[in-house]
Amino acid sequence: MTTIFVQPSPWQRARAVLIGFDATLLLAMGVLAALGLAAMYSAGYDHGTRFVDHGRNMLLALAVVFVVAQVPPHKMERLAVPLYTLGLALLVAVALFGITRKGATRWLNVGIVLQPSEVMKIAMPLMLAWWFQKREGHLRAGDFAVAAALLVLPVVLVARQPDLGTALLVLAAGLYVIFFAGLSWKIVAPLGVAAAAGIVTLVVAQDALCDGSVRWPLLREYQQNRVCTLLDPARDPLGKGFHILQGMIAIGSGGLAGKGFMQGTQTHLEFIPERTTDFIFAAFCEEFGFVGVAILLGAFTGLILRGLVIAAEAPTAFARLLAGAVTMGIFTYAFVNMGMVSGILPVVGVPLPFVSYGGTAMVTLGLGIGILMSVARSRQLMRS
Repeated sequence: MTTIFVQPSPWQRARAVLIGFDATLLLAMGVLAALGLAAMYSAGYDHGTRFVDHGRNMLLALAVVFVVAQVPPHKMERLAVPLYTLGLALLVAVALFGITRKGATRWLNVGIVLQPSEVMKIAMPLMLAWWFQKREGHLRAGDFAVAAALLVLPVVLVARQPDLGTALLVLAAGLYVIFFAGLSWKIVAPLGVAAAAGIVTLVVAQDALCDGSVRWPLLREYQQNRVCTLLDPARDPLGKGFHILQGMIAIGSGGLAGKGFMQGTQTHLEFIPERTTDFIFAAFCEEFGFVGVAILLGAFTGLILRGLVIAAEAPTAFARLLAGAVTMGIFTYAFVNMGMVSGILPVVGVPLPFVSYGGTAMVTLGLGIGILMSVARSRQLMRS
């Protein structure tokens, strides 16, 4: 008896690879990428090759999404400890012999220049998800204490570079995992009350705290100035408050439909600082107005809600915790960037996902979306 093997067609091979890719995530990411390219073309047309580089970074991020989506969550789990250890070692190396630029030591030259703190944005939720997966079913207070120690060490190393924005993002990524793992509200609620009390105290006593006579603990002078500028940007409108005031003017001047593509005066007369990176949201608001912002927020909302659904339906605790932390990490990126440009949060140098210029951040986002695709794909393959 002769056995006949039928060679699969190219379409069948492609379908086997593409099956399970989440259409909602792809659509939301595509809308954000299109809006980001439009904003970058306008804001960065006189910044050399920034538009071309931004498009290249997006293609690289898309390739990363495709590759990471092929890796099942159980294989990612094996990478958690090595990646966390590597990231921690690189942060120590930065502290010892890193490259200093503009007063900050954040980079390491290993043949190519790397920013190791970006690695921890993914390594941290991976590590903590792995830890809680191992402790599933018999979690104790000590397990949360170990998780907190794993989180605090890299956060301190990043904050000392100094890079407060990235330190906050790494901290948020870890805290999301700890919260989703089942941290008691008896701990969360008092921390929330203490934070609210601190904010109220800061607002009430801002004159005494910001006149230069008081040295704040844990914060460098420029970080203290950022908080004081947030509370009252008009205190120094041509100096420390210039960024926030010009960003707010650009946002407000966009009106309902915006001034039009390539027509933003605040943007093209260079009143908006860092208009292709941290403050690109202000340039976007000026040219596309409320309508454009509504579409942008709709795309972010769709992506975040779909990510949370994927996390809720994940087949394992590791996949659930990782997908939830990645999703909320993207939310944190967007919320902090829009908040600092709008004058409701301090300026900490956080990019707007898929819109701001930056190759390392774009690849990190690609990794995050790839992880969500992997979790969604594993669930789909289990069903089929």
